[in-house]
Amino acid sequence: MAASINGVGVGLGLSFSTKLPKATLPSSRSSGLRIKMTVSIEDKKKNYTLQKSEEAFNAAKNLMPGGVNSPVRAFKSVGGQPIVIDSVKGSHMWDIDGNEYIDYVGSWGPAIIGHADDEVLAALAETMKKGTSFGAPCLLENVLAEMVISAVPSIEMVRFVNSGTEACMGVLRLARAFTGREKIIKFEGCYHGHADPFLVKAGSGVATLGLPDSPGVPKAATFETLTAPFNDISAVENIFNSNKGELAAIILEPVVGNSGFIPPKPDFLEAIRRLTRENGALLVFDEVMTGFRLSYGGAQEYFGITPDLTTLGKIIGGGLPVGAYGGRREIMEMVAPAGPMYQAGTLSGNPLAMTAGIQTLKRLKEPGTYEYLDKITGELVQGILDAGKKTGHAICGGYISGMFGFFFTEGPVHNFDDAKKSDTAKFARFYRGMLEKGVYLAPSQFEAGFTSLTHSSEDIQKTIAAAEKVLSKI
Repeated sequence: MAASINGVGVGLGLSFSTKLPKATLPSSRSSGLRIKMTVSIEDKKKNYTLQKSEEAFNAAKNLMPGGVNSPVRAFKSVGGQPIVIDSVKGSHMWDIDGNEYIDYVGSWGPAIIGHADDEVLAALAETMKKGTSFGAPCLLENVLAEMVISAVPSIEMVRFVNSGTEACMGVLRLARAFTGREKIIKFEGCYHGHADPFLVKAGSGVATLGLPDSPGVPKAATFETLTAPFNDISAVENIFNSNKGELAAIILEPVVGNSGFIPPKPDFLEAIRRLTRENGALLVFDEVMTGFRLSYGGAQEYFGITPDLTTLGKIIGGGLPVGAYGGRREIMEMVAPAGPMYQAGTLSGNPLAMTAGIQTLKRLKEPGTYEYLDKITGELVQGILDAGKKTGHAICGGYISGMFGFFFTEGPVHNFDDAKKSDTAKFARFYRGMLEKGVYLAPSQFEAGFTSLTHSSEDIQKTIAAAEKVLSKI
C-alpha cells in the first residue's frame, strides 16, 4: 500500500515523501558541548580493545542478574562484549577502555539536546543546593506541568511519576476506573513497560531475548489484555465486535519504537480514534518515546490525532528518572486525592527531574529544533540505506524527526511480524562492526535509534562511511 506522509522518511517499502528542510543548529550554545569531541573517531587507538569493560562486566555478573540492570544492555542479541560507559558529552560517549563512540541511543531517547548539556548541568547544580528530594510539593512541579500542558494537545492535567512503566501502570488503572470496564487492546510488539498486564506480545527486550511473555505473570493479570497486529484496523474492529461494551481502552505507541521503528499507515490512527469514540472506549497514546521527539507536541501534534490520555517519560526529565500521564480534566480528576483512583510515589515530581525537564523543554521550543533533527536524521537513514543497497544487502528503514530505524529485510515493515523477518544474525555482525568503527547503535534489531541537536554533519558522514565499510565485509 502506498502512502505519503511528509517527513516520515524512506525505505520501509512505502512511497513516503521526505522533507529535508535546510536548517542550522538552533543554538550556538551547543558549540560549547563539542570541546571534548575534537578527537576524530578515526584517530582513536588502532587496536580496539574492551579489556576493562570485560573485567568490569565479569565482576558485575556476580553482583547483578546477567551483569546489568536492564536486559538489552547485556548484548544477548548481538553477541560480543558489552561496553561499560565512563562518560558522555553531546553526541559522543566514552567507555572505560577509552574508546570513543558517536551515540545513537541517547540513553534510549532522553538526550535529545545532547548528553550532559552545560545549561542543564548548571541548573541542576543550583537546584541541588536546595536539596535533592523533598517528598512534598515544590514550585518546579507547577512550572514543568504548565509546559507539558501547553505543549501536548490531549493534556489538560498531568501527574508526574518516576518512569514510563509507572506512567503506563497508572494510566491503565485510570482508564479502567473512568470507564468501569476492564478489557484493553494493545498491539503486538508495542512495549508499555514491564507491568504484568502489558507483558503480552510486548516486543522490545522480550523479543530481543527470545523469551515468552514473562514467567511470573499470572494468567489473571493478562486475561483482559487483547492484542492485535499494529496497522491492522480490521483486527481491531473484530475485537470491538466480539467484546461490545467491555473495552476500557486502546493503548499504543503511535509510532512503534520497541519493535524497531514502525510508523502508522495513513489513516490508521484516525480509524483507531473513530472506533474508540464509537464504542465508548478511551484512546491512550504511549508517548514515552515519541513525546517531544517527533514534534514539540509529540506524535499527536505531528499526526493531528488527539487521544484521551497520554503517557510521557524520557525527554521530560532531561535524562533523570521521570514519567507522567495526563489527559482530559474530567478523566484526570479521578486520580487521588482529587478522586478515588489511587496512585502515589515518594520521588514523584522531585526537584532534580523537574529542573532537567524544564531546561530541556526550553531548548526544544527554540526555532529550528525539529527542522534540524529532521535534516540530520534523514541524511543518516538515507545514507545507511544507500550503503546497504550498494553493498548488496536487503535493507529498509525510515525516520520521523529525531527517531529512526532500519531492518535487514526487503520490507515493507508494517508490524511486528514483518519486523521479525529481519536477518538478526546479520544485524548482530553489523552491530559489532559498527562498534569497532566508533558508532554506538541500540544493541538490538528491535529498537529504534535517536539523534540529538548535538549530532553534527561530520558525525552523520562518519557514521555513513563506517556503515559502508562494515556492510561491505559482512
